Amino acid sequence: MTRSARSSSNSPAPSRRGLLAGAAGATVLGASTLGTSPAWARGPARRGTLHEPFTLGVASGEPLPDGVVLWTRLAPEPLAADGRGGMPPIPVPVLWQVAEDERFRRVVRAGAEIARPDAGHAVHVEVSGLRPGADYFYRFRAGRELSPVGRTRTAPAPGSRPDRFRFAFASCQNRPAGYYNAHAGMAEEDLDLVAFLGDYIYEGDAQGEVGRGHLPAAEVWSLADYRVRHAQYRSDADLQAVHAAFPWAVVFDDHEVENNWADENSEEDDEPDQDPAVFLRRRARALQAYYEHMPLRRAQRPRGPHMQLYRNLAFGDLVDLRFLDTRQYRDDQVGDDGHGDPSRTLLGARQKAWLKRSLARPTTRWNVLAQQVFFSRRDFVAGDGTNFSNDAWDAYRVERDEMRDHLAAAGTPNPVVITGDVHAGYVCDIKADFLEPDSATVATELVGTSISSGGDGEDQRPGDLVQLAENPHIRFINRKRGYVRNVVTRDEWTADYRIVDHVTRRGAPVHTRARFVVEHGRPGAEPAS
Repeated sequence: MTRSARSSSNSPAPSRRGLLAGAAGATVLGASTLGTSPAWARGPARRGTLHEPFTLGVASGEPLPDGVVLWTRLAPEPLAADGRGGMPPIPVPVLWQVAEDERFRRVVRAGAEIARPDAGHAVHVEVSGLRPGADYFYRFRAGRELSPVGRTRTAPAPGSRPDRFRFAFASCQNRPAGYYNAHAGMAEEDLDLVAFLGDYIYEGDAQGEVGRGHLPAAEVWSLADYRVRHAQYRSDADLQAVHAAFPWAVVFDDHEVENNWADENSEEDDEPDQDPAVFLRRRARALQAYYEHMPLRRAQRPRGPHMQLYRNLAFGDLVDLRFLDTRQYRDDQVGDDGHGDPSRTLLGARQKAWLKRSLARPTTRWNVLAQQVFFSRRDFVAGDGTNFSNDAWDAYRVERDEMRDHLAAAGTPNPVVITGDVHAGYVCDIKADFLEPDSATVATELVGTSISSGGDGEDQRPGDLVQLAENPHIRFINRKRGYVRNVVTRDEWTADYRIVDHVTRRGAPVHTRARFVVEHGRPGAEPAS
């Protein structure tokens, strides 16, 4: 998609700095500039009760051809220990607008939502009736206060033939480990979507060494704790800028709840939530706080400890992103001896059946599995072939191979797996037989590094040379921080591994460490010439 195809505005899209300047200017707009819709013109219900409620910024997500989700949360005191964000325990009306221009002279949709205390005073607006493939601007009002201005973009019309789709994917933004320099760079890109693949927060008590220690300064357990932790992460200006610049689509991994959790099982043997009933209560609190802070639809609202997260987003006939959930339905982790058990599942029966049906029906030109843990075979030690991650697809390898074989048998066009979790960038050829390097390449796996988890990182470790030798289908490894920028056209997919040199201090610019290209009809990535 070219920009002219996406937007009818004659003015250029604002940069991150322009959006932030517009956000600051919004607070001085007079009533005459607030649009003409009845909802927007209506006076506030409780004047004088709110002061700077939009400390967590704004966001949009889940783009469809006719609409998006708009998000904010009222929190004048976002780090208040009770998790209420400084809000009174009463419902508060919040007005919203969507416009074709950043000065809101052409308002096309407006309305009101109620921010309720039992939902953390979070607001989710499912806007519809917008034009496909178009840029829009949005904002909120509570009392006399205006939010920052966000920019979003709808998906192309069903059946349309866009010529380009640009998106970035990222994961693992441990706040105490470093600054979000990668987010600062991402906010300056021109993207249709950001896909975040998990570990949006970390649940532990880490304080780090850069002055960004966790609040509360303990592992989070209660709903109030999880709300404060999310609010602390959301308070970061660079993260707010990326949310305000592009629509997001998110999935969680483990740290949004607890490290390495699996279905009803806690990973921590010495913690009280080792009892599944206790863990499920903790999980319910974690998922509620997660939903309260993400631009997700009502279909994703959790019901107790359960949340419908696997889903797909289509962008014309060019790209279909299928977001997977590799936590809620998986069998518990076991040692290497159990990895080949054919009964073990990572996806669960219902999700796997959904995914198989989705991949076998008529699909788009490029088909993406957006998921959390390493898909390809990854043997860490030379020679013995027994050293694998207990948390990745290698520990569920029969199901992994089943899904790989299904991609081939169904003839799914141009399958690409995108992955987070491991705090390193990888490029892998997904082989018909990982033990036979000369076997056919079935699909491509692109693994993104972390935003900040692991600190500054390094180009490679000595053990990476072992991995490359032991796993010839792995084409590239890099351990700096950053994200993967993808430009998908009808003929090729270009993946830029965008990295920063450091995260333990501010100000590292983003640059491209490596570029790989996947050609239409030829699975496997090659370094760009």
